[in-house]
Amino acid sequence: MVRKTQVEIKQGLRGGKGEVEIHHIVSKEELNGHGNMYALCRLKPGCSIGWHQHIGNTEPYFILEGHGTFVDNDGSRTEVGPGDVCVIEVGQSHAMENNSDRDLVFMALIYNE
Repeated sequence: MVRKTQVEIKQGLRGGKGEVEIHHIVSKEELNGHGNMYALCRLKPGCSIGWHQHIGNTEPYFILEGHGTFVDNDGSRTEVGPGDVCVIEVGQSHAMENNSDRDLVFMALIYNE
């Protein structure tokens, strides 16, 4: 089977600023109970995903384009860019910000513990 991604626009995701464009590559149903999301995410300049915790699942990010700030579980802030992997372990919290003048594009996979 071949199909197009399902695109969803979320305003203020997890209390963040602006909008996040989410290109769902595999649906929750297609993950067969193993997770909730596999998607390409696009944050426009000045947008963010707010601070949130992962209970019973984890969500690594893989940065494809642009630059942003990853806010880790301990509150530390790390500048990220293409090729960087942001690791969020089960039970941890995190946020992502795009403070640059270009789109920040990354892959996100939410899978169960």
